[in-house]
Parts: sequence; structure tokens; C-alpha cells
Amino acid sequence: MLELMKRRTIDLLVEQFWKQGYLTLSRKYGTYLPEPNKVGGFDVDIIGRQKKNYAIGISLTLEDLNQKNILDRLNFLATRQTKFTNKRVLLFIGIETENYSIAKSIIERLEPEAIKNIRLFQIKDKPIISNRNLQNKNNMLFS
Repeated sequence: MLELMKRRTIDLLVEQFWKQGYLTLSRKYGTYLPEPNKVGGFDVDIIGRQKKNYAIGISLTLEDLNQKNILDRLNFLATRQTKFTNKRVLLFIGIETENYSIAKSIIERLEPEAIKNIRLFQIKDKPIISNRNLQNKNNMLFS
């Protein structure tokens, strides 16, 4: 069950990547894409590219936010640069809505250079509304 929730949060983070114009190069729990390698010993969920700009995506839970090394992890991942061109690599962080303020306060404690490279997104599961459900509600003859 926990893996299913983690898979769903990564799917929603991939949608944020797409909205920002990034192409997904590797992701966890993907069917056709390979899993990303560890970056400096830290697990990442997604790696994406937009033209010559790269981005790293991670999804954080409340347990991740309560770890002792969360500041080191975020600082390290947010200050990455590409190997040959030394371009900054953006860090996309997906966080559940109820933990957003906690994550925001943790990010504010980072170095200013790291804060510039972080994009924080609220990940919320949208209910699926089908046309069939809408038609059934509208066409009720008897209640």
C-alpha cells in the first residue's frame, strides 16, 4: 500500500515536470524508463531535461522531513551542476498539502544559493470524475 502511494506521488510530480516543460529521462516506478541513479548517495525520484537544462525531482513525506540529514540532503541536491557546462540543476520537491508549511520552513533555513534552485510543489490527488457519473446524476428520474 505504501509503495502504491509513493508511486502515485511520483506520477503527480512527473505531471509537474511536464507542466514546466521538462522531458522525463528517468523515474522510479516507471514502466518504460530506467530508475535514476543515486546522486551523491541520495535517492532521487525523477531526472528530467528541458533543452540543455536539467532537473532533479524528489517527493518528500513527513517521515523524510523529520530525518536528521534533511538539510544536508536538500542543500546537496539543490547545489548540483552539470558536469561539463556547470549549469545549475533545478531541484523539484513534491510535498503533500498538509506538510507544505513544514517543508517551506525547512527550505528557508538553507543557503540562499540553494533556495534559488528549489521549486516546491504541493502534490494533491485529484478525484477522477467520469462523464458516466455526471450523466447519472443529471438524468435521475426518481429519487
